Amino acid sequence: MNRIFGSTSKKPKPSLQDAIASTDARIGSIEVKIHKLDTELARYKDQMSKMRDGPGKRSVQQRALAVLKQKKMYEAQLDQLTQQTFNMESAAMTTDNLRNTMATVDAMRTANKELRRQYGKLDIDKIDAMHDELSDLLEQANEIQETMGRSYGVPDELDEADLEAELDALSQEVEEEATPSYLLDSLAQPDFVDPAPVEAQVC
Repeated sequence: MNRIFGSTSKKPKPSLQDAIASTDARIGSIEVKIHKLDTELARYKDQMSKMRDGPGKRSVQQRALAVLKQKKMYEAQLDQLTQQTFNMESAAMTTDNLRNTMATVDAMRTANKELRRQYGKLDIDKIDAMHDELSDLLEQANEIQETMGRSYGVPDELDEADLEAELDALSQEVEEEATPSYLLDSLAQPDFVDPAPVEAQVC
């Protein structure tokens, strides 16, 4: 039926990542084959080292040459596939960078529109007027604080000598209050103690 009417479903084309994965699989397969050929060549080399010149040794040499040619062919394919993989990975990286750049540009474009919309709602004149009004209110508040902080009943001029004398009196009162009365009594000399004799001066 598909041959008569044709198939409407098409297989999706392989992506770049699919192509890279497929090429990596081929590279792995060729590397396994090269490893087997290296093992076979080592065996032929060991055989030839133990053989004398003659038809038998020449036969082994022919087989070794055939294996070596096959190895060279696989190595050439390996180099080509490795280069293809490098090119595809570079293309994939460039594609990802371009996709990220486009996403960044779209985000910046959206942010630009939003900023324009938000700033369109602001009135610079109203903001300046509000700023001036706020400055006036702060100035009035400072004046009120200064008025509330005025002192009352304190003379404008005070004599520093009187203040120092009052301070000394306060300090003396504090010292007397700090010393208990019983200690003051104990420091006083008892009545029964005779005064110290006065030494006669020799003229």
